[in-house]
Amino acid sequence: MGTSRRRFLGLAAAAVGSAAVGITPAAASCRAGGTLYLGTYTSSSGGGTGIGLATYDGTTGAITSTGALTGVQDPSFLVMASSGRFLYAVNEQDSGGVTAVAVDAPGRLRVLNRRPNGGSGPCHLALVANGKYLLSANYGSGDVAVHPVRTDGSLGARTDLVKHVGVSPHAHQVVQDPTGKYILAVDLGTDSIYTSTLSAAGKLTQKSQAKVATGAGPRHLAFHPNDNYAYVANEVNSTITVLRYDGTTGKVMPGASQATVPSGSPTNYPGEVIVSPDGRFVYLTNRGHNSIAVFAVESAGASLRRVATPSCGGNWPRHCTLDPTGTLLFVSNQNSNNVTSFQVDTATGALSPASDFTAPLPVCVLPA
Repeated sequence: MGTSRRRFLGLAAAAVGSAAVGITPAAASCRAGGTLYLGTYTSSSGGGTGIGLATYDGTTGAITSTGALTGVQDPSFLVMASSGRFLYAVNEQDSGGVTAVAVDAPGRLRVLNRRPNGGSGPCHLALVANGKYLLSANYGSGDVAVHPVRTDGSLGARTDLVKHVGVSPHAHQVVQDPTGKYILAVDLGTDSIYTSTLSAAGKLTQKSQAKVATGAGPRHLAFHPNDNYAYVANEVNSTITVLRYDGTTGKVMPGASQATVPSGSPTNYPGEVIVSPDGRFVYLTNRGHNSIAVFAVESAGASLRRVATPSCGGNWPRHCTLDPTGTLLFVSNQNSNNVTSFQVDTATGALSPASDFTAPLPVCVLPA
């Protein structure tokens, strides 16, 4: 799956952002809610201006725009430091980079610095080693970059760049495992999940490689809270695979796979996968079917049962996430210019539409 197909799927430069220029003062605090940061594209005609800013009401799920942070190019994926004081964005361009942003207050952002990451098309980030390093996955060049995080939140010079071996590597995600000992990188092009360690000097050393079905196209994975299992969304063959995980060795053991949409559905490409805080449900975005697949987790995490595929409320649901309470689910619908929110029934996993917010081509939504 080359870069041209990535553009075809709506995953390359596209228009996203807020119509406002600069930072607009945050609106009055929402009752039992918080702030949303919206990942965007800026380099296409009609594109946005940077990282979108909004607030949300924790009771109704209603979203209100509060502007944008300009000066950040193609911030298609965002991650927040555990302290809440710093935000990091990829710059998903042919000459990729990563940008560090200070969060002076909720919704009040300030660019600290930008670093080239040595790759092409960075599309995912992870803060690891207790926030000491920022890792970025480069889709276009099929490698993972490492940058140290300074005490002031800014980024130091790159310490490593590790390319995946294969005919057409496309690194799509990088995460730290729940033990904190291993780094996992998901590569769509090689149908693999790589396990590595990260040294104190910021160097990656590969320890193992697990392969899912040929042509599956693994995109993103999410761990179960018991740390023994993870679930990987396979973009190309529209399946989800249960992974057994050994936290002692870092080895990933792929198990059963199943379709993410009902039989007879249109061509579909899974996007994001997340697990509820209690580990009882898994949610996955279906791009094409335009739904959210809801899976019940069974056998202590060892199996999944698809129970529903409600509409995502838009077109091409690129990303989804839960708010900190686990009672609201947000979906960024890239091709219909909207972010939808859903009330989550924590007992049954069911989703009920809550609100619909206009945002040009949103590709990532981060609640805080």
